Amino acid sequence: MLFILFFVAILTVFFLRQNHRKNEPFHPPPGPKGLPFIGNLHQFDASKPHVYFTELGKIHGPIFSLRFGSKQVVVVQSAKLAKEVLQTQDRNFCGRPSMVGIQKLSYNGLDIAFAPYGEYQKKIKKISVVHLFSSKRVESFAPIREEEVSRMIEKISFLSSTSQIINLSDLLSSFARSNICRVAFGKRYKDDEGSSSKFDSLIREAEALFTSLFISDYFPYFGWLDKLTGQFSRLEKTCKDLDDFYEEIINDHLEPNKSNSEREDIVDVLLQLMKDRSLELTLDHVKAVLMIIFIAGADTSSAMVIWTMTELMKNPHSMKKVQDELREAIQNKVSINNNDLVKLEYFKAVVKETFRLQPATPLLVVHETIRKSTIEGYDILPKTLVYVNAWAIGRDPNSWKEPENFMPERFLGSSIDFKGNDFELIPFGAGRRICPGMNLGVASYELALANLLYYFDWELPSGLRKEDIDIDPLPGITMHKKNPLCLLAKKTNIYNYMIS
Repeated sequence: MLFILFFVAILTVFFLRQNHRKNEPFHPPPGPKGLPFIGNLHQFDASKPHVYFTELGKIHGPIFSLRFGSKQVVVVQSAKLAKEVLQTQDRNFCGRPSMVGIQKLSYNGLDIAFAPYGEYQKKIKKISVVHLFSSKRVESFAPIREEEVSRMIEKISFLSSTSQIINLSDLLSSFARSNICRVAFGKRYKDDEGSSSKFDSLIREAEALFTSLFISDYFPYFGWLDKLTGQFSRLEKTCKDLDDFYEEIINDHLEPNKSNSEREDIVDVLLQLMKDRSLELTLDHVKAVLMIIFIAGADTSSAMVIWTMTELMKNPHSMKKVQDELREAIQNKVSINNNDLVKLEYFKAVVKETFRLQPATPLLVVHETIRKSTIEGYDILPKTLVYVNAWAIGRDPNSWKEPENFMPERFLGSSIDFKGNDFELIPFGAGRRICPGMNLGVASYELALANLLYYFDWELPSGLRKEDIDIDPLPGITMHKKNPLCLLAKKTNIYNYMIS
């Protein structure tokens, strides 16, 4: 009996909402038909949403709509439509939805990425651009990047000396997290043996919660089910653990007897900004900024290096070409820095081609409409979730010749870049919501990649062919390769010169 009453209540709410909408003139984008109450949730592939949306686009076009419970969803996946959403009508589409997991993890939207559009969002973005991720600040972190890359190269050298197969995915993940920890709070949260640390487990759990389904988000009347399923308790525990972690870091920086480092880390900068009372920053603001730096910064650069190495192993001609360019331009240097890479045209083309074909964030962080809008003659209501599918845009045959093939040559002599002005290539977004940490992430990615290609020749383990290398992704905000990339490394004469 209780189940019947529950079901009747659901249908009543649904039909009342539907009848109310029928009285309003509304011409939405096309899309697949859904079921009463749940909409299209039963059809949604949460493991590979970018691929699921791309396939729907082949049926319904580059703009289409769905319904996830009570939420209206619109997906755009062409350069023209991305420009409309992220630039032409940016003011209409620059909101962020209030989702349970995101709100809790971000201290109610106090971070950079998920803050609701408004005065606070403008303030925190300005702080990020001017104080945290400026060109000068990114350059100040160069010694950290170079030291962490050198540690990784030494590990690979040792493994190659004993002809061991190298799990490049694990090594790069370790590098990226050590790098971001030192940049953010001045110390490496990784033990000498490379086993999982407290930091690693917290990051993995937070990433999982970012992409977890909370019933409250799509069925507000039944949010109490999140408590029954244990989702809410899991979220509360993770947030408490993270908060304790942030407290430990901040208290360490506030310790009166703390030794002064030769360079400021991000916590130092934020605590200094807190002293400026006009900014009205609190410890919760500092914690929220640390959260997004960890989530966005710890994994994206390592994921991009792995995707690049994967594509180069599958395309030996491109591998040889980029290694020849690097080794000819940077002859007999003890170490490489980012300034060495500025004029390397083919290397930069390889980077752009990887961003096009395998962007670390295939779906840009979800937008929410602030007011009713019209695109291509279709109506989009306020509070609609809007996904920009960067992965599909990078593979659009209307923008790219042979879009499924890895061809860095397409960028030679091309002015197209990934900094938000060319909507065929938007791995970091564009407009008001472009990723402010882009320069920091790209610097780490390029330096790690250049060193791997410069000092070592890479081979597949015995019995494997390039056709055997898979490109299956793991689910998550950041698109990681599902199976680790395991290779053999051979030290070159360049490496031997470096250590002599």
